[in-house]
Formats: sequence, structure tokens, C-alpha cells
Amino acid sequence: MNRVVRSWVLQRHVSATFAESAAWVDPVVRGWMQYCGAFRRSELYPLLRRINRRLLTWVRRAYKRYRSWKRLRGRWDEVTRQWPEYFAHWRWTTSFSC
Repeated sequence: MNRVVRSWVLQRHVSATFAESAAWVDPVVRGWMQYCGAFRRSELYPLLRRINRRLLTWVRRAYKRYRSWKRLRGRWDEVTRQWPEYFAHWRWTTSFSC
């Protein structure tokens, strides 16, 4: 699973929108959550946090106004609270658990 996440190279897809990234990442992560999460949910948390970190890096590169961690963290908390189901793994992870 880690290899698959690394192969996505999310941080380089700067031209993609948030919705496009969600449509691309979500089916795979949702499948992992259903299959692996049924047996060893706790072992899936580090992977989900890693995906969040990759998404944060992507946001920092795609949007200049979020290049500072302080501004990014504030917006990230807002987005994850407003749309907790936007990405499948946001239901299991806390807002800024990276």
C-alpha cells in the first residue's frame, strides 16, 4: 500500500483540482479501508496519516497562499470539519494528524 501511495506522486499533480485528486485517490483508499480496516484498523492509521501529509504537500505546492504551515493548518482544519466525507480516510483520521 505504501508503494502505491508513493507511486501516485501527489505533490507533482499541481494542475489537478481538489475534486480530481479526491476522485483519483478515494476509490483505492476506500477499498483499503473496507478490506484491511475490517481486520486491523489500527495498522491502517499510519498509512492514512501519510496520505494526509501527501495531500498537505500537494496543497502547499498548488496554492501559493497556503505555503506557510500556519495558514495551511488553519484552512486544513476548516476543510476537514466542513467536509469530513470529501476523502474517504478523513472519517477515520483527525483533522491535522500528520
